[in-house]
Amino acid sequence: MTSVVAKPSAGWRSPRAACWILLALCFLALVPVQRGIDREKGSLARFAEAVSVPPGEVLRRLTLGYEGLLADIYWTRAVQYFGRQRLARSSRFELLGPLLRVTTTLDPHLIVAYRYGAVFLAEKPPGGAGHPKMALELLSRGIVANPDYWRLWQDVGFIYYWDLKDYARAARAFEVGGERPGALPWMKAMAAAVAAKGGELETSRLLWAEIYRHAENDQLRQAALDHLAALEAAEQIKTLDNLLARFLVSQGHPAGSFQDVVKSGLLRAAPRDPSGAPYVIGAGGRAGLASSSKVDLRVLQ
Repeated sequence: MTSVVAKPSAGWRSPRAACWILLALCFLALVPVQRGIDREKGSLARFAEAVSVPPGEVLRRLTLGYEGLLADIYWTRAVQYFGRQRLARSSRFELLGPLLRVTTTLDPHLIVAYRYGAVFLAEKPPGGAGHPKMALELLSRGIVANPDYWRLWQDVGFIYYWDLKDYARAARAFEVGGERPGALPWMKAMAAAVAAKGGELETSRLLWAEIYRHAENDQLRQAALDHLAALEAAEQIKTLDNLLARFLVSQGHPAGSFQDVVKSGLLRAAPRDPSGAPYVIGAGGRAGLASSSKVDLRVLQ
């Protein structure tokens, strides 16, 4: 009599099919965990998320050759987590480092995770995690895995320059990066400028001008424009404060407005900031930005 029980097909017995089954089960196991994370709040949610970030090496062994796919999933999770915390204006980014570590362990050549991950880690709260040293550790792993990618050295230099104010190490990073294949000539020029002038406004302006010229996306290009506008405004405010001091000495009283300074002959016209808004004189007799100004000096802090 013919058996009514179907025999397992050869496809189910093949190693490739077994790999796909195991991989699918691993991914499916993440679904209820992720839903629980999104549903829960407070410390319970943080605990659940932490549990769902296993060591990268463990995941690498379980993926059976599909590390790149899972790396993309964890990179997406890192971006979503960062965006969620930032929108909530939270200063807590405890899971950002582990998520980035898993991502780059699964795929050591996922450059975007190193570069943007370092920005997420280095940015001060509430804009980011405020951990520039963790950002440097991430970039260091990226450099080991991708030794000829010079832009990772560029990012290291920026973190030393802006976040840590360590101009000697910033100059060294620009110098080493400038020696990598395909590096743009301005890397060596920046190494010399940073080594010579440190944190001067002109050096910062040169850095941001180069970032603007070579930006790879609109977000970075806009950030460069914002910083350049803030640097220009900061320099103009310094000049205007000097003029207000001269007005006080020559007239014997503080200026009530910049029109008073114009009438005294120290200015030819009322000054405006890079966004076109007029400068104002604050309660302390110092120049400042008007409430209508689109310049944000906080980007320089």
